[in-house]
Amino acid sequence: MAKRVSVSSAGVTDAGLARTSNEDSLFQIERSAANAAGASTYGLYLIADGMGGHSGGEVASTTAMRTISTIILESLRANAPIQPTVLIRDAIERAHRAILTIASADRALRSMGTTVTVGLRLDLELYLGHVGDCRAYLARDGRLHQLTEDHSVVAALLRQGDITPQQAISHPDKGKILRCLGVTQHVDVDTRLRETGEGRLTLRPGDRLVFCSDGLTQGVSDVEILDCVQRWRPRRACGQLVRLANAKGGTDNTSVIVVMVR
Repeated sequence: MAKRVSVSSAGVTDAGLARTSNEDSLFQIERSAANAAGASTYGLYLIADGMGGHSGGEVASTTAMRTISTIILESLRANAPIQPTVLIRDAIERAHRAILTIASADRALRSMGTTVTVGLRLDLELYLGHVGDCRAYLARDGRLHQLTEDHSVVAALLRQGDITPQQAISHPDKGKILRCLGVTQHVDVDTRLRETGEGRLTLRPGDRLVFCSDGLTQGVSDVEILDCVQRWRPRRACGQLVRLANAKGGTDNTSVIVVMVR
């Protein structure tokens, strides 16, 4: 009899040391239940990093989190068949429109927006949706692979070969993003895996997934992230990663989800 594969996850969000408010939003759930996708288990992992001031950023990220998670979970529980990538893209686009609607009704919120990264696991198949610079990683065979492509000025300069990775660390445009929800009329949702260009990833026993806001990656290295997720189970790994981010200044909100496949 084949060994049963189990999946567990945990998530933590923290305001950091320099800010009094937390504009990040996080959603993480594991379920063992038949669903519209034909899988026997599923997991949903979402990180949203808001912008536009204290109230605006929080409203934007919370709206994205609630809209996306509700749409995806309701679709999984329905009887109609689904296409995972289409479902994720639709949920993110609907969150974008919801943010625009809220902003148009309140002048104080008109500059708000949010980045978002969504992972949907159906049994051992992972699907992603991504806008901005929150990230998803895969830890496998002693290496950390970035699954998402940052939609940022610095990432674009790196891809074009205009700057080196060393220059990117202190570049004056670090933190400037090219895509987000809630600012322009149209949003371009990325559903491709960074290294392969494919739309899904088949997970294996021993894999770890990390979803995080840029509050983590601003100061914590890939080596440190890999060490944490390989050493500890999800709940403790999340706590350790947040502590590392704060130990390195804690200048931003930090949110992280860790998923373990056994």
